[in-house]
Amino acid sequence: MTGWLAHLVIVPILLPLVASAFMLSMDERRRTAKRILSLGVSALLVGAAALLLWSARESGPVAYRIGDWPSPFAITLVADRLSAMMLLLTSILGFTSLFYATARWDRSGPRFHALFLLLLMGINGAFLTGDIFNLFVFFEVLLAASYGLILHGSGTERTSASLHYIAINIAASLLFLVGVALLYSVTGTLNMADLAVSLSSAADENLALLEAGAAILGVAFLVKAGIWPLCFWLPRTYAAASPPVAAVFAIMTKVGIYVILRLSFLLFGKDSGGAAGFANDALLYAGLATMVFGIVGILAARHLTRIAGHYVLVSSGILLSAIGIGGEALTAALLFYLVSSTLAVSALYLLIEPVERHADEADIIEGISEPVFDDEYVGAIEEEETEEGVIIPGTIAILGGGFIFCALLLAGLPPLSGFIAKFALIDALFRHVSIALSHWALIALIILSGLATTIAMTRAGIDRLWTPGEDSPSRLSLVEVTPIGLLLTVCLTLMLAAGPAMDFMQATAGALHDPGSYIEAAGPAVQGGGAR
Repeated sequence: MTGWLAHLVIVPILLPLVASAFMLSMDERRRTAKRILSLGVSALLVGAAALLLWSARESGPVAYRIGDWPSPFAITLVADRLSAMMLLLTSILGFTSLFYATARWDRSGPRFHALFLLLLMGINGAFLTGDIFNLFVFFEVLLAASYGLILHGSGTERTSASLHYIAINIAASLLFLVGVALLYSVTGTLNMADLAVSLSSAADENLALLEAGAAILGVAFLVKAGIWPLCFWLPRTYAAASPPVAAVFAIMTKVGIYVILRLSFLLFGKDSGGAAGFANDALLYAGLATMVFGIVGILAARHLTRIAGHYVLVSSGILLSAIGIGGEALTAALLFYLVSSTLAVSALYLLIEPVERHADEADIIEGISEPVFDDEYVGAIEEEETEEGVIIPGTIAILGGGFIFCALLLAGLPPLSGFIAKFALIDALFRHVSIALSHWALIALIILSGLATTIAMTRAGIDRLWTPGEDSPSRLSLVEVTPIGLLLTVCLTLMLAAGPAMDFMQATAGALHDPGSYIEAAGPAVQGGGAR
C-alpha cells in the first residue's frame, strides 16, 4: 500500500474521533448540521472500510505504526482480511443505525451523535489494533460511549438495565487489566505478533502463568461476547436500549468473538508449543451451554426485544463452539455466519419498534415511551372491504414483508444467507477429521435454534402484525424504512454472492490458521515508514 492509501488504516479511528470532538463544541440545537456531519462521516467509513478490504485481499496484511516507532514499541494498527471485514460490517451497521436514529431517536437526549461516533471509533480501533494494551484502551472508549447511549432517552427500565451493564463491564475491565499484567510479566511485550513469537518459545515453567493470564483475559472477552453463565445482563440491556442503539450493539458481542478468534489462532495455534489448543474444550462446552440457554430464552420470550437478545446469545454460542472445534472449513463457515447473523439481528432491532408501535407500544415496552412524529409517513392506507377481500394497509405490508425476511434469515431457512451459513457449518462439522459427541450436539443445537426461532417469530408476528385490531395501523416513516431495507438488501446480496463470499471466507480462515503474514507485517521490524 503506497501513497495516501498507506495512511488509510488510521482513517476509521481518526475520522470519527475528530468529528465527535467537533460536535461536542456545537450547540445542541444544531440538529440538522449534526445529522449531516455524522451521516457523512459514517458513509465515509463505509468507503474506507471497503478500500481496506480490497487492499487486504489484494496485498495481504498492512501494519501502520503511529509515530513511526518500531514494533513492539509503536502503537500498531493492522488491517488484514478479518479486521477489514469486521470494519466494513461495523460501518454498514453504523450508517444504517444513524440513518434510522434521525427519524426521532437522536432527539430524545443530548450528545447522541458524538457518543455514536465515539462508539464507532472504539469498535474500529478494537478491530485494527495489533497490541493488547491498546485493545484495552479501545475497549474502554467503546464502553464509555455505550454507557451514554444505553441511557439515551432515559426511562426507569433503561436506567435500571444500564446500571447492571456498567457494573458488569467495569468488573470485566478489571479482569482485562489483570490478564494483561500477567502476560506482560512473563513475555515482556503486548504486541500480538511479538506475543505469538514469545509464546512459541516460552519456557515450560512459565506456561502455567501464561495460561492463567490468558484465561483471565479470556473471561473478560467472554463477558463481552455474552457467554453463559455471564450473559444474564445482555437480553435485558439490549431490550432496554433505543432501537438504533440496540441495532449497532449487535456488533458489540462480535468484538469479544473477534478477539477470541484472533488470539486463539495467533497465540494458541498449531505452532504455539505447549500452549497450542489452550481452552478449546472450554470454548466448545461453554458455547454449547450458551446455545441451550439462548434457545430456552427464545421459546420463553413474549417480547420481540427479548427474542432478539436471546438470539444474540445463540449466535455467540455457535461461534464460540466452532472456534473451540477449529479447522479451516469450520472457521470459514463461522465467519460467513457471523456476518449474516449480525446483519439480520441488527435489521430486526430496527424493525421491532415500528412493529410493536403498531401492536401497542405501551403494553410491549413497559416504562419506555417515546413520541411519534408526523413527518414523511407512508402507507397510511385505510383498511376497507372489497368484493375480493380486505386491502392490506401499506404499513402492515412493509412491516410484514421485512419481518418475514428477518424471521427466515434468523431461523436459517432456505434460500437466504442464514440457511447457507448454517448449512456450511453443519457440512464442515461432518467433514471434520473426527466427529465427537460434542460435534453432534452442536449440529443438533444449530437445527433446534432454527426451529425455536421459527416458532417464536411466527408467534410474535401473529400477535403483533396479523391479529386484526380495531384501530388503524400506525404510520411508518420513510427514514425508518430505508435503513431496514438497506440491511436486508445487504443480506440478499450476501445470498446471491454466496460463492465469492465463501471464497473470501476460506482465504481469511487460511490466513488465521497460518498467521505468518500477520506476524511478519505487525511484528518487530526495522524502523522506517508509517505503514508496511
